[in-house]
Amino acid sequence: MRIPRKLEVWRMGTMNYLQALKLQEKLASDRKACKISDTLLALQHPPTYTLGKRRTDHNLLVSEDELKTMGAELHYTQRGGDITYHGPSQAILYPIISLRDIGLGARNYVEKLELTMINLASIYGVQARPGRKCQTGVWVGEGKIGAIGVRISSGITSHGLAFNINPDLNYFKHIVPCGIADKEVTSLKREAKSELPPEEVIEEQLISSFAQLFNYDNVEWKDNGSAL
Repeated sequence: MRIPRKLEVWRMGTMNYLQALKLQEKLASDRKACKISDTLLALQHPPTYTLGKRRTDHNLLVSEDELKTMGAELHYTQRGGDITYHGPSQAILYPIISLRDIGLGARNYVEKLELTMINLASIYGVQARPGRKCQTGVWVGEGKIGAIGVRISSGITSHGLAFNINPDLNYFKHIVPCGIADKEVTSLKREAKSELPPEEVIEEQLISSFAQLFNYDNVEWKDNGSAL
């Protein structure tokens, strides 16, 4: 008989990138030590650019001084993937889960993250797809709607996905998003064939899609204060 699987969802609201990074590191350490169950951080960041461990600085098209003038931060991380942007009206999920417990490899894990976003887009009549060949993330036609960058250490995941609900797409003009030149970035707001509900509803639908694809039986929701 299969043991029911539980996922704790921490809804953090808007959170500084470094705070979120430190929280992920603590949770990943606790998950490795089996002190906590699988946990999902759901949040948004203020305008932030992040680089993966390949350090592809050449894909940042403006100086750090210009970023400061724009009110944006730049951070270097140990996740996979290239440079990306995070900001308001973008739903971000950081899963801290044990892949060994569910028998998933890295490739299957990423594919399920892609499906999480594809399933959400379909609710609003948007036909999204995984990237082809060297294209990472999730796409609508030739426009990228969702980014993925993950870290896996001792079978425990961190970092995750970012889905564009209705961010200011001008921020993406200052980078080569995910290192893929000559491609645009899009959003659910731009592509949807219907009016969108509040962002909190869309975030909850994204989380529900994740929980279903990863076969969680119980989802326990915690808001910012109670989570910490």
